[in-house]
Amino acid sequence: MENGLKVSRLHKNDVNLFIQLIGLLNEVFEEYHTVGSKKQLEKLLNKPEFYAVAAFMNGSIIGGLTAYELECYYNDKSELYIYDIAVKPEFQNQGVGKRLINYLKECALKKGIETIFVDAYSEDKQAVKFYESTMGKGEKVRHFNFEIKTTNNKH
Repeated sequence: MENGLKVSRLHKNDVNLFIQLIGLLNEVFEEYHTVGSKKQLEKLLNKPEFYAVAAFMNGSIIGGLTAYELECYYNDKSELYIYDIAVKPEFQNQGVGKRLINYLKECALKKGIETIFVDAYSEDKQAVKFYESTMGKGEKVRHFNFEIKTTNNKH
């Protein structure tokens, strides 16, 4: 798999590639979210604290991840939070995901970031096994979502 596999960070001018990456994430997760405007995606790609990383094989995106750098207030460091990571099913279990994680680790090392973290549902055995194989240390946590809904009703 190593031959022909290229991993790189997307930048402001890579909006069309970012749209392809979002399509891949939607496809792999079987969650069909809408995509922001090109202006919004360019703005996001232009932020140094946002990472969109793609894995290419023969010029086509076969996997990728998105991550956010979060500045700490307990010290002068930052952490990276992996928001999404996916690899097309036909390329899974071939080292692509590990290459993506290693690329992000290299980016973190260059910026002095010592911690990368990601959420994985306990029931998602494949994801848990993958993160363990990348030397990730699991912790038991509960993740809570607070959905904020706006209404046009005025009382």
